Amino acid sequence: MTEIEGWCEPRFAAVREVLAGLLGTCDVGASAAVFLDGEPVVDLWGGYADVDRSAGWGRDTLTGVNSTSKNMTALCALVLADRGELDLSAPVAVYWPEFAAAGKENVLVRHVLSHTAGLPEPSGLVAVEELYDWERVTAGLAAQAPEWEPGTEAGYHALTFGFLVGEIVRRVTGRSLGEFFAEEVAGPLGADFHFGLAAEHDCRVAPLIAPVSLTDEFAAGAPLGPDGVRREYEGAAVRVRDVNSVAWRRAQIPAVNGFGNARSVALVQSVLANHGSAGGVRLLSSLGCEPAWQEVFRGDDRVLRTPASWTMGFGGFGGTFGWGGWGGSLVVSDPAARMTVAYVMNQMIDRDRQEDNRGMEIVMAAYGGLR
Repeated sequence: MTEIEGWCEPRFAAVREVLAGLLGTCDVGASAAVFLDGEPVVDLWGGYADVDRSAGWGRDTLTGVNSTSKNMTALCALVLADRGELDLSAPVAVYWPEFAAAGKENVLVRHVLSHTAGLPEPSGLVAVEELYDWERVTAGLAAQAPEWEPGTEAGYHALTFGFLVGEIVRRVTGRSLGEFFAEEVAGPLGADFHFGLAAEHDCRVAPLIAPVSLTDEFAAGAPLGPDGVRREYEGAAVRVRDVNSVAWRRAQIPAVNGFGNARSVALVQSVLANHGSAGGVRLLSSLGCEPAWQEVFRGDDRVLRTPASWTMGFGGFGGTFGWGGWGGSLVVSDPAARMTVAYVMNQMIDRDRQEDNRGMEIVMAAYGGLR
């Protein structure tokens, strides 16, 4: 088995074994973390930070976690709601007046958070570089008509989630999502997670590695439906080489371009699992955490083309909540057990071609420690 660095409480030794097994087979570099009652009980890493296996994955290695970023973005909205600065049941246009255009005057903040706003894709964008222009993207979304009556159906807002939530945060606070997260979440917690990664951290980044037999042209897309057909999308296709670019790191695309590791992801999300606090730092009340696991929508997702459960910003999975990222990263929180489990890696897997249970193997090993 591959050598694993870090530590874990003895009862969670199975997490170490699973991570070592993954690094000995399909993974190149990865980290796994478990927080219980807002405190770390597992903090492990191993493998390599590059495809050539010339640089080791270290304690503070960062990588792009893709849509696992959505968990962080959603938390920002819940913090503001708990402070009384954001009403989750209010129309978005209360905070962002231009958003009322094209029949969106009744789109509520909770619709945006639960992927039911009817704006799953930004219209008119043909190049990834256009995603780096915040004003252009958000102005386009404000002018765009919804695809369906908001609140009646769900469709995964893969890219637009971050722009929509982020612009609401900016209108309420006067700060970008990245600034708010850094100052109000990551800073107080001491969490090494970033939106708009500064150049000083470039030396710590492990580039994502395209799935085996594929190149850096491998692009994110809606999954195949049960009929083997994919939802049509005419917008910019985000490729592995885009996610690995300096321009991507510097931009703020809060649905998909956060950088961190398992420790930082688990630390931040453990605030919700532990009913508002982690490491002795309280970010919101216990009541303010509840929207994270209270179901808002259950049914067939028009984009994912599979049954889904959405809460206020998270995927719901029975009594747990969380979400994962393109390629394999994952975070799952259990408010009953007050536990959060995170897995972050650099080797991507194409789920259209190969089953990917790596993150869930880490999660199940963590539950074994609880027993």
